[in-house]
Amino acid sequence: MTTGRALALLATAAALTLTATTASAAAPAHTAACTGYVGLTFDDGPSGTTTGLLDALRRNGLRATMFNQGQYAAARPALVRAQVAAGMWVANHSYTHPHLTRLSQAGIDSEISRTQQAIAGAGGGTPKLFRPPYGETNATVKSVAARHGLTEIIWDVDSQDWNGASTDAIVRSVARLTNGQIILMHDWPSNTLAAIPRIAQTLTSRGLCPGTISPGTGRAVAPS
Repeated sequence: MTTGRALALLATAAALTLTATTASAAAPAHTAACTGYVGLTFDDGPSGTTTGLLDALRRNGLRATMFNQGQYAAARPALVRAQVAAGMWVANHSYTHPHLTRLSQAGIDSEISRTQQAIAGAGGGTPKLFRPPYGETNATVKSVAARHGLTEIIWDVDSQDWNGASTDAIVRSVARLTNGQIILMHDWPSNTLAAIPRIAQTLTSRGLCPGTISPGTGRAVAPS
């Protein structure tokens, strides 16, 4: 082997070693970028705006928990499957969005159980999380939800997107989140859709990453 060829082989080997070392060092750095996790949640889908929302979330590297109404999951099963395919987590938000605390125990049970069936039948799996409409709950609602293997999830920050909050206001709401906290947003407001890229930027700037919601603690944690 000529001296020139030997030197070329040594240079190639050194470059490969350097590349492997760099890649190895880069993996922990990416993980370390997440100093905490928050729960992005979207209520009231799936709807005619779900596809656009999923596209925006995916483009910006975000995952979220979708609290679906059973009536809409039953009517739009393909969108439930699209939520799962986009990497989202699907949860129970009652069947018709009533004031559950005004219903009988049997009425509450019907709202929750029919939604479990609708989501599972649509390909969304069996939900482990439940959000009562309007955040209204009591001991009976919690008891019925628990009987169906559901953990009740409210929220720490309300984006007020349901109340006409501007895109700027929604982004400011996200900026208030701290590790483990959950924010309420909705599937349908146009301002929420417009806020998605800035939500991603805001979380990144604060070292926060979108996480899953633990059925055990009800807090946002790293996706498993």
